[in-house]
Amino acid sequence: MSDRLTSLLGIEHPIVQGPFGGGMSAVPLTVAVSAAGGLGSFGANHLAPDRVTALVGELRAAVPAGRPFNVNLWVPHLGEQELRPSAADFERLRPLYERLGLPVPEGYAPPPLFDDQIDALLAAGPPVISFVMGVPPARVIDEARRRGIVTLGTATTVDEAVALEQAGVDVVIASGSDAGGHRGAFLRPLAESLVGTFSLVPQVADAVRIPVLAAGGIADRRGVTAALALGADGVQIGTGFLATAESSASPAHRAALASPDARTTVLTRIFSGRHARAILNPLIRELAAEEDSVPAYPVQNTLMRPLRAAGAARNDATYVNLWAGQAAALSRPVPAADYLKSLL
Repeated sequence: MSDRLTSLLGIEHPIVQGPFGGGMSAVPLTVAVSAAGGLGSFGANHLAPDRVTALVGELRAAVPAGRPFNVNLWVPHLGEQELRPSAADFERLRPLYERLGLPVPEGYAPPPLFDDQIDALLAAGPPVISFVMGVPPARVIDEARRRGIVTLGTATTVDEAVALEQAGVDVVIASGSDAGGHRGAFLRPLAESLVGTFSLVPQVADAVRIPVLAAGGIADRRGVTAALALGADGVQIGTGFLATAESSASPAHRAALASPDARTTVLTRIFSGRHARAILNPLIRELAAEEDSVPAYPVQNTLMRPLRAAGAARNDATYVNLWAGQAAALSRPVPAADYLKSLL
């Protein structure tokens, strides 16, 4: 096994905890993974710039000296930051709001702008920044390199991996269709970008010269061994860490991960307007006919947020986005450090 990834990131073990967007990341989990010799990560795509600054300060104070950590942002797709909901978008969800006793939103607050977020993040200077959904702008890569920040980019196809390498990112994450949460395809439509992890990894390893992280469907030592054998320099694991003790997953989400339901996952747009892999639940079944008609991300994501929060507060998995990869049934509710050790 090459040590070029561990040397570049300054970690002991070639294990990266996948970042969770939309408020699902947790500082204690990030700290626990970094302290145990891996790379702890935090998804900051939902945070305003001042909160990004505060987050980096909090992580820097909590992570043991000399241990790196990673903060993740989403590269916006063309035009998505200008999208706004129509009256019909609100009305479509009225029955669900009323079912949970929630008021129908009267307005729409768009999420923070990527340019503002990344400027704050670069200024704060975390050791590592990772990206999903696209190629970060050249000015971002240049500034990160100037500041000594390692950059990771996420690819769902070989062509995307090559594009990220050509843009100058330091590490490419080969994210197979097995992975939980949002799919990050950006060069071709989703239907043309669903490559399984263990088909994608060797092709990416052959196509690029930078280190490769395998992601998707890896949850135990066997998956790590297979990924390394196929040419990866390390692995990024999301769902396995989401099930650990330090995660911020809701009780309903934890219960689903620990149940036989975790054996069945689907890609759905219902919760956010962008395809994401989740454990099948009643709401996905109920709204199956609307998969292609809900508004795009981030509009649908914002409109569904109150429903997801209410479901989590009631411990009702019907309304919770139960993000999970296809190896979710292999996850275990143990401390993050113990889980990381089990992977070695």
